Amino acid sequence: MRLRTLFLALSIITFTGILTAQKTPVAKKKPAVKKTVQNTNDTITTPSGLRYVITRKNPTGKKVTKGDKVKAHYTGTLTNGKKFDSSKDGNRPFGFIIGNHEVIEGWDEGFRYMREGESATLIIPPTLGYGDQDMGNIPPNSILVFEVELLKVFSPIAYTPYSGKGKDTITLKTGLKYIVIAKGNPNRKAAAGDTASVYYAGYLMDGSKFDGNFGRFEPYVLPVTGASVIAGWQQMLPLMNKEMKVRVIIPAYLAYGAKGYPGIIPPHAVLIFDMYLADLQ
Repeated sequence: MRLRTLFLALSIITFTGILTAQKTPVAKKKPAVKKTVQNTNDTITTPSGLRYVITRKNPTGKKVTKGDKVKAHYTGTLTNGKKFDSSKDGNRPFGFIIGNHEVIEGWDEGFRYMREGESATLIIPPTLGYGDQDMGNIPPNSILVFEVELLKVFSPIAYTPYSGKGKDTITLKTGLKYIVIAKGNPNRKAAAGDTASVYYAGYLMDGSKFDGNFGRFEPYVLPVTGASVIAGWQQMLPLMNKEMKVRVIIPAYLAYGAKGYPGIIPPHAVLIFDMYLADLQ
């Protein structure tokens, strides 16, 4: 069960996800990409037979690694210049997890040579594409040419339960308690009007976990003030810095109270949340 599921039951905001990858789609039409892959000294051939060239570089962009989720635009053509598909038709960026075999091998390999914000041409031999399969718009044993733009790289957030051992517990007048695990950036404090990107894990006092989004690709996004969340979160968020980590102990009257959440959170339950404020915007 996820925190947003609990919050929805109390008329609380939801959060959305980026595109979920399926298989590389198929379309129609025809621009010429051929010129960008010929007479280019920067084209690299890998041991697998993939050829690629970075056509727009971003040396400071986040590098792609196995297990990351990427969001990209692409246009695919045959070597004769005939277009068979493009995410730009309808402006539908495509997302997939690197190394999860969700796409053809040429994509799984090719995107690993890129950084966020870069564009590239991938020239994919049949052995890394669709082989001898007849894909309709793609004849058997076709070399595929993809112009790709890497829009965003998402990495899962590593997490082990926070330990407050040896650290001070701060108690507010409301009864909310918290332990600072990592201070984060004291020069970037949460403020009214900011939007917070939060990773969290929720536990009962017996240590059983009831919710969380660590290990997923997307944070829970909500306003620092005015969000329709439990009172304990409303009080904690404005006290945090960007990249701060805290363990929060929330009394029942600042959480789900005497009713609890049937089947998940008992009545009068004290809740513990590990919270990581990944970003402020």
